[in-house]
Amino acid sequence: MQGLSEKECAGLKNILSSMTAGDLMSLCDTVTNKMIVVENVTEAMETILSFSKNAEELLKRKKVYRDLIFKYLAKEGVTMSPNSEKHQLVKRTLELWSSMKVDEAKQPATSVLADTQGEVGFDPLVLAKQFCQWFFQLLNSQNPSLGQQPQEWGPQHFWPDAKLSLVSRTAIEQMDEYLGAELVSLRLLALTSGERLLFSPNLEPHGLRALASPHGLVLVAVAGTIHKDTVCLGIFEQIFGLICSPLAENSWKIKFVNLKIRGQEALGATEVAAPCLSFSPSELQLLCS
Repeated sequence: MQGLSEKECAGLKNILSSMTAGDLMSLCDTVTNKMIVVENVTEAMETILSFSKNAEELLKRKKVYRDLIFKYLAKEGVTMSPNSEKHQLVKRTLELWSSMKVDEAKQPATSVLADTQGEVGFDPLVLAKQFCQWFFQLLNSQNPSLGQQPQEWGPQHFWPDAKLSLVSRTAIEQMDEYLGAELVSLRLLALTSGERLLFSPNLEPHGLRALASPHGLVLVAVAGTIHKDTVCLGIFEQIFGLICSPLAENSWKIKFVNLKIRGQEALGATEVAAPCLSFSPSELQLLCS
């Protein structure tokens, strides 16, 4: 696979695997000028990667549709406007691959993060960013419209007395509360698995905040957009309360989740591409005390 880095190969395989068999075979013919006959989609994929000069050339091919790249970025936790043109998505994907460290991408946040807590100068923002990358990748993987293998979701990621507060504001406002790891886990799962929503967090400074209390609770607040297929339905703001588990080494579990969802109709003409957090530091401080 000359010309492609390990990160580019992994990302391109991910995108190619979401193509239809017909499109994949057709793309293989184009890339090889019909000089190579392949027997199946696996061979087609390997051949396409082998014959592509670089990642940009392959991403720009007609059969690699804009929507496939958009969904790939959403899975990787990259916020893009639903109106982004294909060339913008290609540019952002190449940036992601050039900046991504393979080990970081593979390690779940729950094991990466706890190591840092005992160190001098523990930075809750580093924990917040890694936690959000892990959490939303895990939650989005449950969405059947992405056509990927769901990662291991379940009550094991929550404390037994976990609490979820869910406020949704579309035409009317509705608030629900769920208690216990099992119920909290099932309700969040229903958002992606049943309702087929995709969460795209904004991990830039204005979309992410973190706060650590002296008692070991870390608050993570994040804003982002919610999508269904390629339609942007609105924005969300979410606060997580995380506590490190003393029994399982290097493992953070979720103590509570406050999730606020606002549909497009409740937003008016507000720009939703990269939403900012509306929570003030004093509001977060109150939750931390």
